[in-house]
Amino acid sequence: MKSFEAILRLKGFPVSEAKENLTHIQTMDAVTFNKYQEKSLEEILNHHIARNKNYRNFIGNKTPEEWRKIPILTKQVIQRQSSDLLSGGYNSRNVYLNNTSGSSGHPLYFAKDKFAHAMTWSLILDRYSRHDIDINHSLQARFFGIPLTSKGYLKEKIKDRLSNRVRFPVFDLSDHVLGKYLTIFERRPFEYLNGYSSSLTIFAKYILRHGLKLKDRCPTLKVCITTSEICTAEDRAIMEMAFGVRVVNEYGAAELDLIAFEDESFDWIMSNENLYFEVVDNNNNPVEEGVEGKLLVTALFNKAMPFIRYELGDVVVIEKEKKGNNQLLKSLIGRTNDYAILPSGKKSAGLTFYYISKSLLEEGGFMKEFVVKQLNQRLFRFEYVSDNELSSSQKKKVHEAVELYLEPGLDCEFVRKDHIDRTKAGKLKHFERLFE
Repeated sequence: MKSFEAILRLKGFPVSEAKENLTHIQTMDAVTFNKYQEKSLEEILNHHIARNKNYRNFIGNKTPEEWRKIPILTKQVIQRQSSDLLSGGYNSRNVYLNNTSGSSGHPLYFAKDKFAHAMTWSLILDRYSRHDIDINHSLQARFFGIPLTSKGYLKEKIKDRLSNRVRFPVFDLSDHVLGKYLTIFERRPFEYLNGYSSSLTIFAKYILRHGLKLKDRCPTLKVCITTSEICTAEDRAIMEMAFGVRVVNEYGAAELDLIAFEDESFDWIMSNENLYFEVVDNNNNPVEEGVEGKLLVTALFNKAMPFIRYELGDVVVIEKEKKGNNQLLKSLIGRTNDYAILPSGKKSAGLTFYYISKSLLEEGGFMKEFVVKQLNQRLFRFEYVSDNELSSSQKKKVHEAVELYLEPGLDCEFVRKDHIDRTKAGKLKHFERLFE
């Protein structure tokens, strides 16, 4: 039985219908596919104009005559409770609700209608299958964070169990912990690793230092999938040497979809089945294919909440050539995260600070942006943008979370700012260590 798909169906997500629709789209010739995208763009725009008062107010009283005249949607525009942004006919009971990790510094609440969410998972199932991974049955070694509050921890552990994965928390990546992780691979038939590039690279370096190869210890291993951060050529080489399997890059955004995924030829196949892509310059004018620019994405199926000409904050280059009807991503700039080094010698992934700041993110738009800078082994500076100063109780809550997720005896300072500087790619680097 296909357990993961069965769980999605039990939750009301029409996976079978979505898989059929995806197959239909993928068998279109070029002319038919272009017409499909044009029709989908018109339908999703008209849907949200007709049913979403907030979106009508955003684009103005008159619908733009040209697609490129439609105002660009940014995260700042939609950083409020998702219930304020839902289109008519949708509510918290009939949509998929979630919030982004805030790894880019922009915490965001979002909603998808159930068919759109089913299309997302159909696409993921399709892309993973190209590497002989069946999410229903293949056991995943998941190098991610996890909430340490009892409720959040239990929720994620249940999800892990239902999703056929074993979680390897990245808050502590010391040699002692990595040694324990290695013994789990010797006992369990993992077929793939999935996680943050920086954390997997630390694990790979540990394996190499001990003169080992992971596939020798875990012969069932097939592939390593990196996500959430850029995987550099150097990191890929280190991981492939240590793990003994190919490394595949995944690029996605929780509020949208899987954006691009490397296929068996290491081409970054973009998700044109579900999404429409544009690349523009700093003046929001289109650039030629093969030229660097800001990525805009339109979700073709999400009728619950408009993501139309949505600016992710990433700078990309899209190839001039296509693979079938799919565009190819040539390069992605941004999304790298550092790791913290603590007084004990412990290393912890930069995305740990999402979990530390999660309590404030869950207050629904209170904190608009944030970054964390480690000034020395003991001191962390939280820089944030919000309408009000953090209260003493909120600062205490963050400090307690720092000691819970990292280790006792650490210091925190808080700096409220009007804005936070971005990288060349237009991203906020969520965590940065300012010492060697």
